[in-house]
Amino acid sequence: MTLWQAVRLYPKAISWSIFLSTALVMEGYDVVLMQSFYAFPAFAKRYGQKTPSGEYQITAAWQSGLSNGANVGEILGLFINGIVSKQYGYRFTMIASLTALTCFIFIPFFASNIQTLEVGEILMGIPWGVFQTLTTAYASEFCPVVLRGYLTTYANVCWGIGQLIAAGVLRGLLSRSDQWAYRIPFALQWMWPVPLIIGISFAPESPWWLVRKDRIDDARKALLRLTSQHLDILNSGFDVDQTIAMMVHTDALDRRLTSGTSYCDCFRGIDLRRTEIVCVTWAIQNLCGAAFMGYSSYFFQQAGLSVSYSFDTSMALYAVAIIGVFASWFFMTHCGRRTLYLGGLVSMFIILLVIGLVAIGNTSSNGAWVIGSLLLAYTLLYDITVGTVAFSIVAEIPSSRLRTKTIVLGRNSYNIIGIINGVITPYMLSPSAWNWKGKAGFFWAGSCFLCLTWTYFRLPEPKGRTFEELDLRFEKKISARKFRKTAINHEQ
Repeated sequence: MTLWQAVRLYPKAISWSIFLSTALVMEGYDVVLMQSFYAFPAFAKRYGQKTPSGEYQITAAWQSGLSNGANVGEILGLFINGIVSKQYGYRFTMIASLTALTCFIFIPFFASNIQTLEVGEILMGIPWGVFQTLTTAYASEFCPVVLRGYLTTYANVCWGIGQLIAAGVLRGLLSRSDQWAYRIPFALQWMWPVPLIIGISFAPESPWWLVRKDRIDDARKALLRLTSQHLDILNSGFDVDQTIAMMVHTDALDRRLTSGTSYCDCFRGIDLRRTEIVCVTWAIQNLCGAAFMGYSSYFFQQAGLSVSYSFDTSMALYAVAIIGVFASWFFMTHCGRRTLYLGGLVSMFIILLVIGLVAIGNTSSNGAWVIGSLLLAYTLLYDITVGTVAFSIVAEIPSSRLRTKTIVLGRNSYNIIGIINGVITPYMLSPSAWNWKGKAGFFWAGSCFLCLTWTYFRLPEPKGRTFEELDLRFEKKISARKFRKTAINHEQ
């Protein structure tokens, strides 16, 4: 099936996938919101401490606590998602999570101290953890192979949109010095849940989930709801009964290759390798130096830019990130996942080294602008490659019966590394701690090189393969470097 045929046949599936992924806008918004607040004068004055220079700063310890609070909640939410969505389906899990989030937003909005903010971040992180994996799994199961890369990586567009909105809101409120300067950004989070709850209540359930529950008739009805009813079936080559039969066949193959569907089964047999690939692929997003982007406003301020210029440059950073995702769609089609991942890590390694070199002995504003420009280039490359492609890889690599749980484990590896980053990055950048500033580029360049080494030897190419074809390649233990070219006889 060509891309154009898939778009004409599955317009409803595309629309539903995009709609559910919009939930990730909220997570991207709040993650950047909290990390940008560290450079926000009104927030720092309300929740921070006065420094000897007369300025207010959130201490490095509390920066770590607030940044990691959401990560801790997301880890809990991810494990909850792996259990609840398997039992009750994707729609119910999403609606329940959005309802809980609507209530949790009240906590940071009315927070009178930084400890209450911490509690709010942890609780809000629980539904965000659900969104992180459920939307990706939903997109991967809804659509044919040719659309899978686009819709699974659309999640990164949503992240970028949320980050850009957060930076824009804070830039617009920069001149305010009262409590509404930081309460309005928290309140704006109530824009999303109610429309999403209403829309998702009408969404079809995943046909793959229904097949795994042996509800074949319901799966057929759901698949018909996802496809166009106005196409000549013979010309499109689509047959709903054959498609359902292939789902049943692939599920039966997974049952044969997979001993069970628990978290422990993700670490048994051929699924151990698949779990490793998913976990490390997602962890690399946090190991390759991306912490610079999350703390961009604060980083630019510590590098020597004014508060207003710091937020302006951050907005440019997140706009570039969105552009990078769309560019990634073009390159994924022509280059594949593995090639993009390798090329991105090589490019980012070089940029991080240059950032560290520029930062040595350079305290002028010119040096800060050079570092800012390099970080823009880094962001573009990150979102063309690692930042976007990872979402496609982690949705394609797991077996069908363990997909949600494997993605949960992968995202939790991302969050665990994110917690470590949340501890060390504020100390790297804070003038009252290690005060590395741009020299932190050397540290992340070393980490990026290790990621590059693993990718070369362990990351396979899943582009253009059905779930059955991937199952057979893992069963035959095909090397990552030979994964793309090795032919497999389906009757073996």
